[in-house]
Amino acid sequence: MKTSRVSIAAAIAAGSVLLILSGPAFAHVGVQPVGEAAKGGYATLNFKVPNERDNASTTQLEVNFPVDQPLSSVMPQDVPGWTVTVEKSKLATPLTVHGKQINEAVTKVTWSGGKIEPGKFQQFPLSVGKLPENADQMVFKSIQTYDNGEVVRWIEEAKEGAAEPQNPAPVLKLTAPKGDDHHDSGAKADGAKNADKDAEHGHDKAASEHGSDTTARVLGIAGIVVGLGGVAFGIASRRRSA
Repeated sequence: MKTSRVSIAAAIAAGSVLLILSGPAFAHVGVQPVGEAAKGGYATLNFKVPNERDNASTTQLEVNFPVDQPLSSVMPQDVPGWTVTVEKSKLATPLTVHGKQINEAVTKVTWSGGKIEPGKFQQFPLSVGKLPENADQMVFKSIQTYDNGEVVRWIEEAKEGAAEPQNPAPVLKLTAPKGDDHHDSGAKADGAKNADKDAEHGHDKAASEHGSDTTARVLGIAGIVVGLGGVAFGIASRRRSA
């Protein structure tokens, strides 16, 4: 009997340790695009922050942007109850976007002043671009702060073939780029050709209808003239007979 009790106690203890170790991996700060995050394009990102503690609330989130993948545009969406701060830094190599030179880029975005209570989560949206064209992912190292002073650093990068880190950094997966301008130009050209054909067809149709209408009018007038001639001939014949 003692052996059974000891085995059960050991199993419970092992299970508790497993839950403690695996907890952060199941409820960590993450990032997901609204729709897709295509290479070289723009996207809206949601940073999802769950509260992992039972006795404290999350009061701040700091998201750090990769300096080797600078973004020319980062615009936060207002989140009720939270204050957002955007920090920029000078670029070692300026970016050229839409013919305009960009000398600085956002390196950190911080949300503070709000509260994520135990058992709840909050999403923090950002509109970003242009996304890298020569990368498959972006890593956003983040720091989560609780109102009891605890700080959790979600900054560990996953390694291929290895288990998920204890505090993994949010990773944004980038998808294949969408159609380029050449495809759009081709579509526009085809559309213009079709429009020209439709216009030509419409012009021919209108001309045909106009011609038919004119012919009908001419035939109608000719019929009236012939009819009047017949009436005149009849009247003349009666007068001669009289």
